[in-house]
Amino acid sequence: MSSTTSVIVMGVSGSGKTTLGIALAARLSWNFADADDFHPEANVQKMARGEPLTDADRAPWLATLHGVLARHVAENRPLVLACSALKERYRETLRGDLDGVRLVHVHGSRDLIEARMRAREHFMPPSLLDSQFAALEMPTDATVVDIARPVAEEVEVVVQALELA
Repeated sequence: MSSTTSVIVMGVSGSGKTTLGIALAARLSWNFADADDFHPEANVQKMARGEPLTDADRAPWLATLHGVLARHVAENRPLVLACSALKERYRETLRGDLDGVRLVHVHGSRDLIEARMRAREHFMPPSLLDSQFAALEMPTDATVVDIARPVAEEVEVVVQALELA
């Protein structure tokens, strides 16, 4: 296996991807990017109306995110990317032919995730959570992190599992 060049922290909305991603990037002194920041305005508006995105909506967004990963890999600047990446084909698009891009799947109970969604301000409403779980294809090649753990423990689980220390 090649050395880790980037980490995609993936999971359904509200699972703590950004929180873990920021903490992991800080722990490793890596760059951090949140995939939500790259959504076109039309996608944001659609989700804010409670409408799930289609694969066609996601395609240009995923291509942009692949470009972000590719630039970081080419420039030897490790990156932690928080991105839902719910389906295997989305993850394939994100990674493309890049070496060393690893997955971390933040996973937990629907009730805990819904409670987190209700407690935050975000364009993704809790009403879309079921569509997120319905779309989720569990990755077979990811480090799985239980979101019920404190964030500091989640970070250490990832660091140890991916041998990043």
